[in-house]
Parts: sequence; structure tokens; C-alpha cells
Amino acid sequence: MGSDVNEYSGGSATYQAEEFERKTYHKVIWRIAPFFMISYLFANLDRVNISFAKLQMLGDLKFTDTVYAFGASIFFLGYFIFEIPANMILHKIGAKRWIALILFAWGIVSSMTMYIGVLSKTFGLEASTVLYILRFLLGMFEAGFFPGIILYLNYWLPVSMVSKTVSSIIIALPFASVFGGPLSGWIMTFADNIGGLRGWQWMLLVEGLPACLLGVIAFFYLTNGINDAKWLNDEEKKLCIQNLNAESAHKHHDFFAALKDIRVWLLCLIILMQNVGYYGMTFWLPSIINSSGIESAWIIGLISAVPYFFGALSMIFNPRHSIKTGEVRLHSCLPPLLGGLSLILSAFFIHTNFILSMLFMTSAAMGLFGMMPMFWALPAFLLQGSAAAAGIAMINSFGALSGFVGAFLSNTAKNLTGDINNGTYLLGVCLLLCSSFLFMLPKQIFERKNLTKN
Repeated sequence: MGSDVNEYSGGSATYQAEEFERKTYHKVIWRIAPFFMISYLFANLDRVNISFAKLQMLGDLKFTDTVYAFGASIFFLGYFIFEIPANMILHKIGAKRWIALILFAWGIVSSMTMYIGVLSKTFGLEASTVLYILRFLLGMFEAGFFPGIILYLNYWLPVSMVSKTVSSIIIALPFASVFGGPLSGWIMTFADNIGGLRGWQWMLLVEGLPACLLGVIAFFYLTNGINDAKWLNDEEKKLCIQNLNAESAHKHHDFFAALKDIRVWLLCLIILMQNVGYYGMTFWLPSIINSSGIESAWIIGLISAVPYFFGALSMIFNPRHSIKTGEVRLHSCLPPLLGGLSLILSAFFIHTNFILSMLFMTSAAMGLFGMMPMFWALPAFLLQGSAAAAGIAMINSFGALSGFVGAFLSNTAKNLTGDINNGTYLLGVCLLLCSSFLFMLPKQIFERKNLTKN
């Protein structure tokens, strides 16, 4: 009888400890994730809304497709150059001030893009030069945001929770296009010539200013780390710190040691190929739809929302199914394979069967977005401390560089062949390479229980 009582008591204590841990991390995630999700939504809206502005801006400012392609992609050059320094600054001075600053700064720059013509006359520069400068500055200010989110999560959560939390944040990525596409098209259509401004100018202003407001909120809302969180009690802080310390012994702490790890470089190649496909599709999708004969910016926005909506569903259900089944590798490797094949088929049918082409574009988006939360859990299994700050930024900077490559692949293919959709074939091949590189990763990186042995 006594044995039964002791067993019951021990079981009760274990249950209480597990329930306390569950409630603690529930509090942490709900404090962090919603704010970053909203901020990330506007980050991506401000990054890609130029793809809709293009529908009017090129005619107003006498830009060619090549000027647009360089303007869209030079964002990623600024992003690439400043990403690692930005994350190291965040690690040094704290997330609160740094994230607040970059949110406010990119909101200002994004909104200023509406005045390309005015700034061109004021400073005696070509309008195209002003576009390039503003897009470069936007990339420079945004450079620290997404890798900063990943690093910030590593300050709070054990790696077992990173994938699910990342997926809850980056769900804003497809939803930025689900809502942003119709919103951008609606503003451009119905606000055109109000107050002497064109629709694309109103669109950039309306979608840019919320980032400034979020920057102000971030300064008062965010805390730099567990010890500064007044909204956690001492026992909750102790639990979070103990769990992080227990994991830290199994990760790289030295950035230069991390550079010698082939797995880190494979992650760089994977995100490079994945984002070539993603950004190539994102920056040219409105133009691809327009090439089918659809002229209305609002209708183009509504149609473009469909692939992203199903991409959002894939982003939710793929990592959840992975957690439910305990299988990680195929849930990571198969989505870009699906995405690559679907992009190729979408390009093949675009001129002969528009509906079928959009169906394949939708499955491509499902592959692209379904992979993302799976991928961003992987660096957290390898890197810690300053190595995480620089390593995660380095991995994401390769992803940013791919945005530069993806936009130009599509434009180069159009210039060489006269058909923008031929660039989509190249984007599909990049996703097939992405899947191949994922399969090349050691099995242990996907077998989380065995990772500490590597």
C-alpha cells in the first residue's frame, strides 16, 4: 500500500512539474509570438509590395523591367551585407532597442518610396537611382529583423519548441500576400489620383507606416532576456534558464568552429536555393498573372492571394504533422521537391490553361511554405550563443542573396526569350536542388533525440 502511495505521489509531483513547465512556456510564447508575427507580416508586405507598385509605377516613372528587377533585388544586397553585423549588434545591445529601431527605420524608408519622383528632382538624381538607394536602405534596415527573431527565440525556448514557434510567426509570410495582394490591388485601384497621388503611392504609404508604430511599441513591450522579464516570476525564470543551460553544452558556441561544420554550409546552400524559388515567384507573380491578359490590379491581387492562402495552410499543417508522427526528414525534404515540380508545370501550362497553371502555382506555394518552419528549426540544433547570432544571420544572409538572384533569373529569362514565364522553369530547378541538398544532410540532424551525439 505504501509503495502505491509513493508511486502515486511521485506521479503527482511529475504531473505538477510538467504542467508548470507547460504553463510557463505557454506564457512565454504568447508574449513573444503574436508581436513578431504582426511585425513580420508588415516586413514582408513592405518588402514585396513593389511587385504590385510595378503595375503602375513603371509607366509613371518610365522604368523598364530591368530597372524594376534591379530595384526589387538590390534590397537583398543591402540585406546580405548588413545581416551578420545587425545580429551581432542585437546580441550585444539587446533586442529591445535594436528591433524597435529597425522597425521604425524600415517603415520610414518604405513610405518614402512613394516620393521617388520628388526625391529625384530635389537631389538631382535619376529616378531609378533613387529607387535603388531606397530599396538598398530598406534591405539594410530589415537585415537584422528575421535572424533577430530566430536568435531571440533561442534566448527563451528550448530547441524542441523552436519549430512550432517559428511556424506560428512566419505564418505571417504567406498571409502578408493573402491579405496584402488584394489590399495592394484595392488601394491602387480605388485610391488612384486621390489628393494628387497615384494608387501605388498611396499603397506604399498605407503599408509602410504601421512598421513605424510597431517600432514604438517594441521599445516598451519587448524585454532583452529572461532575467529582464517582469512578467515572469522567479520560479518561471529559473525553469527557463535551467532548460537553456541543459541544452547549451551540445551546441557550437564559437562562430569560427561553426564555420568548420559542413552541416552549417549545407544549410546555407539549402536556403539559397529555396529562396531563389520563393522570391522569384513573389516578385514576378503579379506580372505572370498580368501576362495572361488580366489587367485589373485588384483582380490580380485577388488571384495572387490563392497560392499564398494554401501555402499558409501547408505551413501550419506540415510541422504539426511532423510533430504528431515524429518524422522530420521527409517533412523537410519533400515540400521543396513538390514546389520545384509544380513551378515547372505551372510555367508549362500558363499560356494554354491558366486555371491549371494557377493550380500548379498553388501547389508550388504549398511546397515552399511547408518547408520553411521545418528548415528554421535546424540551425537551433547546431548553434548557441555568439555562434547562433552570427551563424543564423549567415545562413539567412544566403537566403537574402538568393532574393537578388531569383528576381534577376526571371528577368534575364524574359529578356532572352521574350517570355517572363521561362524564368519560372529556372526557379523550379532551384527548388529541386534545394530538396537534394536537404537529403544530403546527415540523418542525425533530423533525429532530434540523437543530435547531442554529434
